[in-house]
Amino acid sequence: MKAYRRIDRRKFQTVTRRELLKLTPVLALGAFAIPKLQEPLLKAGLGFSDWASSKFFRTGLLAPTFADSDLTPADKFPINGYDVEDPEVDLDKWTLTVSGAVQHPGEYSLAQIKTLPEVSQNTRHVCVEGWDVIGHFSGVRLSDFLQMIGADPAARFVSVECADDYYESLDMATATHPQSLLCYGMYGQPLTRKHGAPLRLNIPTKIGYKQAKYLTDLKVETVLSKFGYWEDQGYSEFYGL
Repeated sequence: MKAYRRIDRRKFQTVTRRELLKLTPVLALGAFAIPKLQEPLLKAGLGFSDWASSKFFRTGLLAPTFADSDLTPADKFPINGYDVEDPEVDLDKWTLTVSGAVQHPGEYSLAQIKTLPEVSQNTRHVCVEGWDVIGHFSGVRLSDFLQMIGADPAARFVSVECADDYYESLDMATATHPQSLLCYGMYGQPLTRKHGAPLRLNIPTKIGYKQAKYLTDLKVETVLSKFGYWEDQGYSEFYGL
């Protein structure tokens, strides 16, 4: 009788574990139905997704590049604005203010930035709104600029601020990726005002909102005070492609 009870209990425990595993998705969906739990669960899920994505990111893995014949025509490349389409940057007086964990802080003109080797690439730009296009971008590697300003190799982030009050950040692995550019040209021409002149980010391994336009400030940091405009609204902080 005792043996029978032990076997029955083991079967019950096994069945119980199995049934609980089956019920896990149902329980999760039920939790989402509780208003107070929705936001914490969504934040936790997004945080885990960002953490996992960052662990899989490899600086040696390149985003796809394309032939000139694959390019979206320049006049068909959509223009997205955060606040205003043209914050009316004085292009003649513009400088990039560099601060943070660097050996050479200060003001850098576009001419100084252009002394670094120029890189051109045909890469895909993916917008969080659901559209994507293939464009021709030119500029200097962000990694070369970080070396130029003597960025602390122990720093973890690069943050930027923009003339239209937009702001964004990149983890250091993304910032030093060989395809991450300080972009000053598109389609063989200087960057237009509506596309972010005189300097923007071109990061083909990231979603479009990470590719800030109208750069005015760049800071190398170990601890971020803010991640980015859309991230502070609840969007992904990593959002790799």
